[in-house]
Amino acid sequence: MSDTLTQDFAEASATRLVEALAAGRVSALELADAAIARIEARDGAINAVVVRDFDRAREAARAADAALARGERRPLLGVPMTIKEANWQVGTPTTWGMEMWRDWTAPVDGVGVSRLKAAGAVILGKTNVPPMLADWQSDNPVYGRTNNPWDLSRTPGGSSGGSGAALAAGMVPLEFGSDIGGSIRIPSAFCGVYGHKPSYGLVPPRGHTPPGADGTDVPLAVIGPMARTAADLDLALGVLAGPSPEEAVGYSLALRPPRHERLADFRVLILDAHPMAKVDEEIVDALHGLADRLEDAGARVDRQTDLLPDLSEAQMLYGAILNVAMTRGQPGARSPSAHEWMGLLDGQLDVRRQWARLFEGFDVVLAPALGSLAFPHDASPDMGARTLTLNGEATRYFDQLAWPGMATLACLPATAAPIGLSRAGLPIGIQILGPHLEDRTPIAFAGLLEREFGGFVAPPGY
Repeated sequence: MSDTLTQDFAEASATRLVEALAAGRVSALELADAAIARIEARDGAINAVVVRDFDRAREAARAADAALARGERRPLLGVPMTIKEANWQVGTPTTWGMEMWRDWTAPVDGVGVSRLKAAGAVILGKTNVPPMLADWQSDNPVYGRTNNPWDLSRTPGGSSGGSGAALAAGMVPLEFGSDIGGSIRIPSAFCGVYGHKPSYGLVPPRGHTPPGADGTDVPLAVIGPMARTAADLDLALGVLAGPSPEEAVGYSLALRPPRHERLADFRVLILDAHPMAKVDEEIVDALHGLADRLEDAGARVDRQTDLLPDLSEAQMLYGAILNVAMTRGQPGARSPSAHEWMGLLDGQLDVRRQWARLFEGFDVVLAPALGSLAFPHDASPDMGARTLTLNGEATRYFDQLAWPGMATLACLPATAAPIGLSRAGLPIGIQILGPHLEDRTPIAFAGLLEREFGGFVAPPGY
């Protein structure tokens, strides 16, 4: 691959790469080799791509080139990417950051990984996570710590932290993460990239489980794409979304198109405060600056409404359901009775109905992805005692679950998008909440923001 060709495609989006591959302007093997070279050159200090499957990736790239030569066209045919370590991929380690699973390899591909491969993606390896995906940092005893390419002393977020870092540093154009407590949205915001938390159940999660587990879907948890452009989120979601193989016998998916094609047609709600969690003033200022620009572009922008559910009560419900999901199988963990569990689900349904009423009058809700910018690494083992400093004051670490919890509890789609940089030069990202099962609306809105106001910016030095 020539230096000129490498430069032309090194930072290209997956969407652009698909077009270039189909037109014969570049080969899948050239792209794979170039991405591998970038990982080897850039990942040392970052430590994002912790499982490297380069030999098989080159084989997949050669197969993609042969398919392209036969005239085949698939959504991701020949596009190099990485996936979060927690996803099952046959023959590769899937440790969830746990020492006891260091030597466990997936016997089969997960459903999402199978769909990416069937679409022609060339999977180069896997990216780092925290133990059991349970932190907003990505540091574990198996692979070590991942650093944010914007500032190596800070976290790239978690639990898809390696995913966000690999994207921001220009190693790959596309990633496959997961989210139950902001694990797609927070790394996207901390690293200045795009991520989409799908509506609950839209992407089958089978094969995104701890080693050996193959049971019922985890409440609240979703898997979804991360990228450097909003268009790539839509491209990947089209590959990933749809019923599980068993359910596909009886029905298929038809995602609605975006509600609007112009910013001027959107009805936007700005949500800059939460009764259960503080937010950095720089994030608030950036959010309101965006609101002003949206108004100038003709959008209808409201900064308050009576239609929101009680956010404090909703956060209590979310916390209770999340606790069940995260502590299942832990010795000594309290389990609610069946009747208590059904009561929690009744409360969740009521919150979902309130959000549905809100989205009769609004198209998207813009809110912080987290109340904090990327924060310095904190290795203290007692996460319950950790704090974050916001506006000069200490606040409890996990109070911040309130921000991602809004969309998670209500099963809503939420797209993370960069909207600027802080005074210290760190990315500022927001989440764009959309109506249930109308995932293409928040993704399209993120794309319009990108087109009109700018999107991903590479970290200095990358």
